[in-house]
Amino acid sequence: MPLAAIDHYFVYTRDLEASRRFYEDVLGFEVGVRPPFPFKGYWLYLEGKPRVHLGEAQSSAGQDYYLGQREHGVHEHTGSLDHVAFQASGFREFRARLDDIGVEYRHREVPQFKLQQLFIKDPDGVTLELNFPSEDS
Repeated sequence: MPLAAIDHYFVYTRDLEASRRFYEDVLGFEVGVRPPFPFKGYWLYLEGKPRVHLGEAQSSAGQDYYLGQREHGVHEHTGSLDHVAFQASGFREFRARLDDIGVEYRHREVPQFKLQQLFIKDPDGVTLELNFPSEDS
């Protein structure tokens, strides 16, 4: 059974509404349908598919039941994940928008792959890599 693609990732967020606004306003996600789980959260969609799941960092009985009880404290990491990457388009416009709204980023170029990259952090410190084809820049 081969894997085909990354489906989504889940972020335990310290401020659910701030994270929702970041993913909507900065990255263009849309809040969409989410099953009635026994804890607060959002499913954020790109192109009709839920790609980011947000849940409160503060543990609750419903959350522990559904996701499993965490062995570590709220601010402990789940492993050695460094970043999550997205394909993107409109490099110049996107970079200008980040400048306009004051979102810090790190820019890198990968000439071998004709790729422009922007690295930003979400409100909980998750690094997001945005990959733009160089023809787009």
